[in-house]
Amino acid sequence: MKKNSDLLRDMVRQAYGSVARAGRAGGGCCGGDSACDAGSISGAIGYSAAEMAAAPAGANLGLGCGNPTAIAGLKEGETVLDLGSGAGFDCFLAARQVGPAGRVIGVDMTPEMIARARENAAASGVENVEFRLGEIERLPVEDASVDVVISNCVINLSPAKEAVFGEIARVLKPGGRLAVSDMVLVRELPEELREDIEAWSGCISGAVMMDEYLACMEAAGLKDISITSKDITSLIEQAADDPLFRAAVDRTGAGWLDDPPVVSADIEAVK
Repeated sequence: MKKNSDLLRDMVRQAYGSVARAGRAGGGCCGGDSACDAGSISGAIGYSAAEMAAAPAGANLGLGCGNPTAIAGLKEGETVLDLGSGAGFDCFLAARQVGPAGRVIGVDMTPEMIARARENAAASGVENVEFRLGEIERLPVEDASVDVVISNCVINLSPAKEAVFGEIARVLKPGGRLAVSDMVLVRELPEELREDIEAWSGCISGAVMMDEYLACMEAAGLKDISITSKDITSLIEQAADDPLFRAAVDRTGAGWLDDPPVVSADIEAVK
């Protein structure tokens, strides 16, 4: 079944709008319900207790599959762009690293997430961040204006990954860097899982094979690409109490959980 791109975007927007309104993960990417708090999820995917404490209250919704700010090597004064910035968690961590002379831009296609992120920035008095409503396939960002692009478990949600990497290359300065955490396939998904449209919002059926992911990056002109894959057992354990996750497993069969075809990966590249 060929999935309609607009339908997929609307579905993802609705799913994450619900997360923003609830103020916690619940059926979104790599998240759980109220029994699985944001702190435990974030700790499982690589955030330290100090990082979680440093972010404004309400910024960490327990979403993601890694910690891109830990691999980005951010420097004072740099301009950082976060794709799919949610409530601003990674943006606020990046803002601390680039300092007052630096700047962080978060882009998200979900109005509720943008509103929550802006509220968090205002409440915490963080002035070197801004949040823009937009799609990552059509970034509301100027050409060659960004030093570093980060993202956390978001590119897999796009039905047009070639366009995403083309946009990343467009907005990066020459020599600019990409540092993202994302979900990629190490083998093809079972048919029933690939055709499960709700599994797209859960960062599963939208993932592509690692070779395809690399090809999209190379076609955009990115180079010096490195991909470090990580086991997702801990993420599955964190999501076990999520009713939407359980429903997806019931629909598609639990066999794929024994040897997941998808992994979390830290991905770096240079323009």
